[in-house]
Formats: sequence, C-alpha cells, structure tokens
Amino acid sequence: MSIIQAYNEAWEMGDAEKLEAIIHDDCVFNPHVGGVTMSKSDILGFVKNENKPTSENNRILYENEEVGVAHSIVHFANDSDSEAVMSFMRFKDGQIISMETGATPLSPDYKLIGN
Repeated sequence: MSIIQAYNEAWEMGDAEKLEAIIHDDCVFNPHVGGVTMSKSDILGFVKNENKPTSENNRILYENEEVGVAHSIVHFANDSDSEAVMSFMRFKDGQIISMETGATPLSPDYKLIGN
C-alpha cells in the first residue's frame, strides 16, 4: 500500500496508532493557513479530535519512494468553506517527514461533477 493511501485510510478511520507509524517523529507540517509549522504531535491531535476535518475524492496524483502529491476536497467542522487541497509530502524511511498544503476555498454550494 502506498504511504499516502495508508495515511488517508488511517485519517478517515481516526486511527492515531496507524498514523503514528506513518508519520516520522521529525515530521514538519506547513499548512496553507496561519503561517504556522506543526509537528507530528499536532497532526495526531487533529485526528484524535471528534471535530477533525473530513475529506472526499482523495486522489494520489504522484508518489514514489521520495515524494508524493495528493489532492482532496476537505470539509471543516468550524463551518468554514470547504477547500480543494493539494498536498506535497516528502518521505524518509517509508514515513512522511514533511507535508505542505495549498488550498482553494470552495463556495458553500459547490457540487462535484458526476455526483
């Protein structure tokens, strides 16, 4: 199974134990908002929260042993607009060592074509 697929499945299931194994201890996450840098423990804190963001239409655009690129539609529990999110990840020793996202806010009435 790809690293990104394993990450997405663990996130969807809220499985912090699996995520802990997928995310490198030295992981750095630079989300697209707020100019903050997060750590592995910050990411695990999100998944343990009952109001964690959810996603749909998760797609792996590219992945090899060193890097991965993914895209998804992300919904937030705080009633903010959903976003189309592009993620770039670097891997080390089969784990995610860094992640950075970019996003485009979607209007509240967006509809995915074909759904």
